[in-house]
Amino acid sequence: MAHRIEVISTVPDMRAAVQKERLNALGLPIKDIRFIDVYTIDAQFSDDALSKIAELFAHPLVQKNTIDKPVICEGFTHAFEVGFLPGVTDNVGTTAKESIEDRLNVRLNGQGVYSSQLMLLNGDLNVEEITRLQNSLANPIIQRVQVKPHNLYTHENGMGTTVPKVCLTEIPHATLVDIFNASDDQLTSIGKKGIANSDGSSRGPLALDLTYMKAIQRHFKELERNPKDIELEMIAQTWSEHCKHTIFADPIDKIKNGLFKHYIKRATEEIRAKKGSNDFCVSVFSDNAGAIAFDEVFLVTDKIETHNTPSAFDPPGGAGTGIVGVDRDEIGFGLGAKPIAHGYGFCFAPPDLIKPLYRNKNKKQPMLSPRQIMEGVIRGVEVGSNCSGIPTPQGFMYFDDRFCGKPLVFVRALGLIPREHEGRKLYEKRARPGDYVVMVGGRVGKDGIHGATFSSEELNTESPTTAVQICDPITQKKLSDAIVKEARDLDLYTSITDDGAGGLSCSVAETARESGGCRVDLDKVPLKYPGLQPWEIWISESQERMTLSVPPEKWNMFSDLMKRRGVEATVIGEFTDSGKCIVEHRGECVVNLSMNFLHAGLPPREQFTTFTRQTHEEPSGVCNSDLTPSLEAMLGRLNIASFAFVSEQYDHEVQGGSVLKPLQGRGLVNGDATVMRPVLSSRRGVVLSHGINPSYSDIDTYHMAANAIDTAVRNAIAVGATLDHLALLDNFCWCSSNEPERLGQLKRACEACYDTAVAYNLPYISGKDSMFNDFKGYDGENNSVKISVPPTLLISSLGVIQDVMQVVSLDAKVPGDLVYLLGTTHDELGGSEYFAMRGEQERGKPYIGNSVPIVNTSQNMQVYRVIENAISQSLLASSQSVHRGGLAVALAKTAIGGMHGMSISLQELLKEVENDDIALFSESAGRIIVTINPERRDTFERLCTNIPYHCLGSITEDSQFILYGITGKEVVKSKLDRLLQAYRAPFANF
Repeated sequence: MAHRIEVISTVPDMRAAVQKERLNALGLPIKDIRFIDVYTIDAQFSDDALSKIAELFAHPLVQKNTIDKPVICEGFTHAFEVGFLPGVTDNVGTTAKESIEDRLNVRLNGQGVYSSQLMLLNGDLNVEEITRLQNSLANPIIQRVQVKPHNLYTHENGMGTTVPKVCLTEIPHATLVDIFNASDDQLTSIGKKGIANSDGSSRGPLALDLTYMKAIQRHFKELERNPKDIELEMIAQTWSEHCKHTIFADPIDKIKNGLFKHYIKRATEEIRAKKGSNDFCVSVFSDNAGAIAFDEVFLVTDKIETHNTPSAFDPPGGAGTGIVGVDRDEIGFGLGAKPIAHGYGFCFAPPDLIKPLYRNKNKKQPMLSPRQIMEGVIRGVEVGSNCSGIPTPQGFMYFDDRFCGKPLVFVRALGLIPREHEGRKLYEKRARPGDYVVMVGGRVGKDGIHGATFSSEELNTESPTTAVQICDPITQKKLSDAIVKEARDLDLYTSITDDGAGGLSCSVAETARESGGCRVDLDKVPLKYPGLQPWEIWISESQERMTLSVPPEKWNMFSDLMKRRGVEATVIGEFTDSGKCIVEHRGECVVNLSMNFLHAGLPPREQFTTFTRQTHEEPSGVCNSDLTPSLEAMLGRLNIASFAFVSEQYDHEVQGGSVLKPLQGRGLVNGDATVMRPVLSSRRGVVLSHGINPSYSDIDTYHMAANAIDTAVRNAIAVGATLDHLALLDNFCWCSSNEPERLGQLKRACEACYDTAVAYNLPYISGKDSMFNDFKGYDGENNSVKISVPPTLLISSLGVIQDVMQVVSLDAKVPGDLVYLLGTTHDELGGSEYFAMRGEQERGKPYIGNSVPIVNTSQNMQVYRVIENAISQSLLASSQSVHRGGLAVALAKTAIGGMHGMSISLQELLKEVENDDIALFSESAGRIIVTINPERRDTFERLCTNIPYHCLGSITEDSQFILYGITGKEVVKSKLDRLLQAYRAPFANF
């Protein structure tokens, strides 16, 4: 018999107030909400034991509980109970289960405890509003919802007891897939839809095109047998675009070695060779993360992933698994780096955009709204980060209607690892024949199946919901600490990697490349529930798992350590030098694949490109004489406005190393770069920044990429980084990546990555690509639609500075200080935020324009060297990169940051541009705003002798913000409180 414990607060519950406000904003007439936390226990306990359990869940001063009966409440019209579907990770339930086991000194089988939330709502709701409430309160992909009106709730004495237990009845076994005599059409169908089930349905996409399927067919014909389903699933995972990055690897036009090797890797190799003895790179493109020297003792590692598709289905789960997954990349670097910082980047559709989308006809399989996606993604990263005890200081938000089909969710993790320990190089690893294959962390379930192949295709009606996962950061924190803080330095294992995309199939097979082979017994893999098929066990991406190679003689010590730390560790096989990947299940060999075919058997595919530069409409007419409304409107645009509500949710102070914060100055302005001190006994710091300009792709992806690099570099230099110890990471998010025109855009972006990095002498240390960010489905009128994200490249920079005491923030601090602009302003409003705003105001959609900013690397490098010298001499009081929104926005942020006024003249820019709006809002690259003490003016201007610079004015004591145009006339007159209000307004209620 299952038991149900309900807990209700006896004091005002803030969750109720927040939920009521949210539902009212959606137009749902809710007058009042009461929250009840529910714990369903699938085990038999005595009344005394149940009383002790209930005491665990309710604080006697502010809560009350009931056992096997409902909490008595009146004044509600409907009861909604939301819980997880069977098999979905339930972190609260898991924690409750552990609490019960500790309190009663018992062990519960399986999940044992399930959490849910009961909401008693008071409101005059019709049938349509009840349906909207269900859709708003629960995500049907991962959650179940039960609704009862008040009279039925009373008649049935509450909601009843539901145990969301997984019950699998089919006997697990591997099946043969007949591809021996399959036609090309049949092979195409298997590759696209997946292996057929007995009822005629398909398991989910293998993401294998005909070229790959025919190569697999040839291989098994040579073996004179058909593949088992698990073998075909394993090959699909291993060969997926998500894992093999085939579009970057395959020949394209006349580039035989592919885009990655020809542009990204070649740039890094040339730069490292040029640096010679000054090369600070230690590990690039060869491990789970890239690594550079921090000092003589430590390395700092960095990795950025995307979790776009799962975040479209289940935003909290998709984003949460992204952030904890990239942490595992750090834990899996070398012999284990300690995660020390997080970063994030969110590309969303505007949260108020109303554009219903469906994956199927007739309004079936609805997609989540932009607001639901945004709120869920933000919450997912918050849970994954804060619960892991890792600071999250750096991030951004970017908005475009084209992200309504699929958002882009970038997640970043930095790690710290000693170079050596007792003579071992900790950044090197190698599994050896005879080592045990050991899985540590969470158990395996159906969650995350087909995640790798699912992420290698566009989002459509056949996208599998089983690909969604839920993170458990507490379990992963225990795993991380046990590995990095203890087992690593005890020399208890020889290699470690993450069970990420493809699960065991990927991690074991990748590690087996080090030894030369492996043998695994699936019967030994710990499962969340019985009945999983062999292929499901092998490719599931259930979270919080790592694979290690442990020498047999060290297993007992390793196992004992993991038990004492509450981390499950299981020997599931051994690494060999057989050249084979052998997997057994119930005494049967279900996988027998050549390591060479598995990792090197995929055939290259010729790719061809086209590129057509489009001409776009430009705004006409003369700009307004008063640009005050334009500036205030610009500050309130989603791509410029404050997202402090995100920064304030994410803990950036934990671990104690925060130096330059995500919100800077008295006005709490979102900074473009942050600085942290990972080794508290040292004054050395790490600088994090980014650059991203999707709107420029509408004109030319070459300049989009060049500007992304220049912006990431400029943002870092402005706070104190140096070009001599700065590295880059590239993250491509593309669309329709099998179309020649899109490939042409990709090729141009890669050309810019090579040209710009080589010009600045900055190596790439890590990267990632996500190729098919498209949505194919239907709109609210049942019309077929395809929505593709704009070609997007995120460039992130990682720098090391000698002394964090020299770091410079963006806020102008002292009245009387002079304001300088370094760099040149051009008529470059193409793809700008100003053109987008004018277009929306004048015709209801953005202007794009044509004069995209062009990066002058030679001049910009001179500017950045001047900034480096000025900071080293402590000349700068503040420093602010000029980018999205242009000069006026940068000046306004500087003023808001310090909460001091400004008096600025743009007359010196007359020789560079013709109009005031160009001077104020052009997004020309390479420019930085700085403020200095007037007494240091001569010294500073001597540094600027060989670069373009302009003294624009000064900081004032009052709250006036005044800009005089290039003809000397006043063009902007505002006050700080108005600017601040405009800057904070868009997200004030989030």
